[in-house]
Amino acid sequence: MNNSGPTLFVVGASHHTTPLEWREKLAVGPEKLPILRSQFATLPGLHEFTILNTCNRIEIYGVAADSAAIDSLQSVFCDSQNIAFEEFSKVQIKRLGPETIRHLVSVASGIDSQLVGENEIFGQVKDAYADALTSRTVGPVLNRVFQKAFQTAKQIRTQTAINAGQVSTANVAVDLALTIFGDLTDARVLLVGAGEIGEQSAKAFRSRGARAITVASRTMTHAMELATTLDARALPFEKLDHHLSEFDIVACATAAPGSILTAEMVAKAMKARPASPLFLIDLAMPRDIAVEAAQVENVYLYNLDDLAKISDQNRAARLSEVEKAKIIILEKTQRLWQIVQGQAPGTDEG
Repeated sequence: MNNSGPTLFVVGASHHTTPLEWREKLAVGPEKLPILRSQFATLPGLHEFTILNTCNRIEIYGVAADSAAIDSLQSVFCDSQNIAFEEFSKVQIKRLGPETIRHLVSVASGIDSQLVGENEIFGQVKDAYADALTSRTVGPVLNRVFQKAFQTAKQIRTQTAINAGQVSTANVAVDLALTIFGDLTDARVLLVGAGEIGEQSAKAFRSRGARAITVASRTMTHAMELATTLDARALPFEKLDHHLSEFDIVACATAAPGSILTAEMVAKAMKARPASPLFLIDLAMPRDIAVEAAQVENVYLYNLDDLAKISDQNRAARLSEVEKAKIIILEKTQRLWQIVQGQAPGTDEG
């Protein structure tokens, strides 16, 4: 891949450039992802691509014949999200060539995360790459780039203490609950969402002493499976409104396109427990809990950005490891870029 040939790139946006409200607009729902992938696949000049779509970032890694193909990809993305390209350009990230590799390794290793050193992102990047493999949207360049990025990310986690303390959004949320309640033994916990984040949160609550855990999910079988694993209860999703007042802590992590807990639902629940505070944790993107719920008396609502601010207070030790990680990334990026330059479509591997 030389200066006159196809371009390795990443475009998108993350928590570094966008507030929570903007990330909600940019987030691609699970039902839209296959459609967007199909639209990208028909773009002239777009040789390869992978879509990384998480709570805190939407990034498209690719190999394009020219800048026009990259512009077309961004236009398609903006149209799919009903966002003006001019507005997106104000918050976007765009990296070309070796900077794309450096960015990907920084993301996969966790040093670019909102919670520096968090553990979930490595798996999320691997899942995005696996989806691209299944969809056959990656080729020789991205195959090499992602595989080497995974190797380097593992090296960083092994040779530095970047993820000391098992950093994760779920752990930060549960530690906050522990700080507020002092003891979770008698706290009644409701987890809405039985996906990966919901499962991690459930395990974190159990490890901190919570005994009364209930799981709700749009798919009852998923709720029952997770509840069985944790020796917890399962609650039918449609009965959420009727039982909300029974819980002290509610953590939501679904893939719903909009709020599943409205301010009205929360206000109704609080009428049945006026003297008992309700702790709400919104781990979803887009958000599961209406922001207006925080205005209800005796209700305490925290979202992803709130948890990140809390984590910032305890990350000084991990930040000292970031410089070590950057040295490894710089060295590996230079080596990999030399290989990739000879790996573009129509060229021989060098």
